[in-house]
Amino acid sequence: MPVTLHVWRVPRSELGTAWLRMATEPRRLRAMPGVRFAKVLGTGRGVTFGLGDADPTRFAALVVWDQPGDLALVDERWPDKVRLDLTPVSSRGTWAGVNPFDVSAVKHDGPVLALTRARLRPSRAMAFWRAIPPVAREAGAAPGLLARFGIGEAPIGWQGTVSLWRSGTDLVRFAYRQPEHRAVVARTRADRWYAEELFARFAVRDIVGDTRVIGYRGSDDSTSGQASA
Repeated sequence: MPVTLHVWRVPRSELGTAWLRMATEPRRLRAMPGVRFAKVLGTGRGVTFGLGDADPTRFAALVVWDQPGDLALVDERWPDKVRLDLTPVSSRGTWAGVNPFDVSAVKHDGPVLALTRARLRPSRAMAFWRAIPPVAREAGAAPGLLARFGIGEAPIGWQGTVSLWRSGTDLVRFAYRQPEHRAVVARTRADRWYAEELFARFAVRDIVGDTRVIGYRGSDDSTSGQASA
């Protein structure tokens, strides 16, 4: 099952037009032939993953396809964009009541992408936001991290993270051996922060476009065909 993550940046002078499109884009995407699941998202800088982290000039769309479809999802008027072609390799939890990803057993030695998405319980939100900054600081310095940013369906409470790693080994090393991250994972269940959550991992088959849009830390600022399985 093909999955694509599209990220684009909008000039501040055209933000009004971009935000108006946000109201209609989800319906348009879901109506496209071959689309099984689609979400249009705001983004954050990925520095703190907190309330002040929003990046109003950058947007994202996650699309799950029954079959490869028309990948020209972003209007050509926004030239600063990048597309990541993904294959799901693990997924746990639900998003809007469903798990949209069919996991494939693929052999992959290249970059991987981790996606987390959660709907916070309002009564637990402050505890969650207080716990996240130490993890965000450690993630920023983690070996093998190529890019990271926040995603959100609403300004408060419907949020997640995207992180791109050089290899699955680097991701596992951070997720299971970094003390602050392990502590937050343990509190997630004990404190019942989330009303709904999803954690997914993807093999990155290709990166097409301007990788500066996602703050890519690789050797090239703009890459086409950066990764393949």
